[in-house]
This record gives sequence, C-alpha cells and structure tokens, in this order.
Amino acid sequence: MFISLQPGDIIGIVSPSDPLVYCDGLGRGIDYLQRLGFRTELGRHIGSSVPQQRAEDINGFFARGDVRAIFSTQGGNSAELVLPHCDMDMIAANPKIFMGLSDVTVFLNAIHHRTGLVTYHGNNVRLGVNAEPGDYDREELIDRLCRGKTGDIRPYRQRTTIRGGVGRGRLLGGNLRCLLKLVDTEFWPDFTDSILFIESYRITPESCLRYFEVLRQRGVFEGLRGCLVGFNYSMQVTHPQMPQMARLLLEFTDACDFPILKVEDFGHFCPNTVLPVGSVVEFDADTGRVTI
Repeated sequence: MFISLQPGDIIGIVSPSDPLVYCDGLGRGIDYLQRLGFRTELGRHIGSSVPQQRAEDINGFFARGDVRAIFSTQGGNSAELVLPHCDMDMIAANPKIFMGLSDVTVFLNAIHHRTGLVTYHGNNVRLGVNAEPGDYDREELIDRLCRGKTGDIRPYRQRTTIRGGVGRGRLLGGNLRCLLKLVDTEFWPDFTDSILFIESYRITPESCLRYFEVLRQRGVFEGLRGCLVGFNYSMQVTHPQMPQMARLLLEFTDACDFPILKVEDFGHFCPNTVLPVGSVVEFDADTGRVTI
C-alpha cells in the first residue's frame, strides 16, 4: 500500500537513535520541509536521554490520524535502545511513511520485518554543517513520497559495474555497521531473494571484512540476488587510497555470483535518493540501471 505525502500534510519529527543535543542544522532542515509545503511537528522528547521517552514520540505520532509521515532528526549509535520500546502492533495498524538513514537503518529494517510496512532510506531532518539538500535530493523525495513514482532511479553520478548481471528482489539494508545491530534479535530480516544495499560513514577495510564475515556466518550472501554499494564517506573522501568497500565485497564473495553495482546515490554527506526498504527492486549491474 502506497502512502502519499502531500503539501499541507504533517510530518512528525523524532529521534529514533541519539537524542538531539546540538540543534544546529535542525532549523534549516525544518525550513526546507516547510518550503516544500509540509507542516512539521517536533516530538516532545527528541532531546531526551531516556530511550523510552524517545520511543514515546514514535508511538505517539504513529497513533495519530493527522500525521502522515515520521522523519528522523539524525542518526547516532543508540537506535537499538529505543527500538524495543516501540509498539509494533500499533505501528502495523497505523501505517505511515517512516524515513531516516545512518543508525535509523535499525528501525527501517526492523519495522519492515515485523509489520510488512515499507520504510524509506532518505535524508534525516538535521542537516550537516553547511549542507543543503540539492535538486537531486528534492526531486527524489517528491518523486518517491509524493508522486509514488516507480521505474528507474536517476543516477547522481556515474555507476560502476563491480560484478555483472541482473538482480531482482526485496530491498533491505542501509548503513552496514548499524544493520548488524539486529543480528540475533527478533528484528533480523530474512535476506532470502533480497537486494542488499549498504553504505558507511567511518569505516576501515578491516571493519568491512569483519562485517562481511558476520553476513557470511548468517547466510546472507547465500540468499542475495544482488548488492548495491553506496557512498562510503571515510573511505572515498578521507582515505581514497584504501581498498574500497565494493572491491572488498567482490573479493570476499568470490564464490558467489550475485551482481554488485557501485552507486553514489545514497550515504552520508552526499545527495540521497529515497529508497523504499521492503519494496521489490531490480538492477542491471552491466548498464547501471536501477528500477523500483
């Protein structure tokens, strides 16, 4: 079921991961959403250090009939503390658009796994220093959330074939490190016949390989139909001389045949498309085409 977001609709703003202690960038993010015609409402506990209170904001906005969407303030490192206090039965009964990235990956996959609700990997509300959403961010948000547009996802930059082939499956993933917080919990998704998408913020080649090993041990690679590797900030910007994630994945999975495509369309400190977690996507790693 597609839920559309239209001008005049209310977006509830919550902190599913870390509490918002520093509010720089939040006002600019709210102004941006309001310029697009949306109304916004802050959760009462976005700055609370108590995970249960931050969960209260999420439960409260899902319970309200006048709230159409719920966006995250920021990522962080504590989503797994908030998640257990969220009422999944109530969320399932009151479907809404839920969007964020980084540590919010925990929620995107957990909510879909437990409720079947499609969630959205896209920009958080709090903008980085000197960061402003560009034309690509704006058009992707409007196309996906307002128009319900399917078909090809526009590439922000040229895409690179890592391992050729065509993959089709249910889209799961997000930030690689944060996704693995769900291992051995009731929220860990079933990756059978899925397309995995991954990105990172601060990561090293050694960490990459360690995370890949966890995925291997969980049998994830056996069920994959393909992998999209997004923008990896520290590797690509701070340490471009390092072995990069996409090539490490190719070598690590040399016994597998699922296609791998390197894209620049999602991640930290880069333009972001809006990816529907739980929807079926198809991509051609040889041509670079990605289709919802």
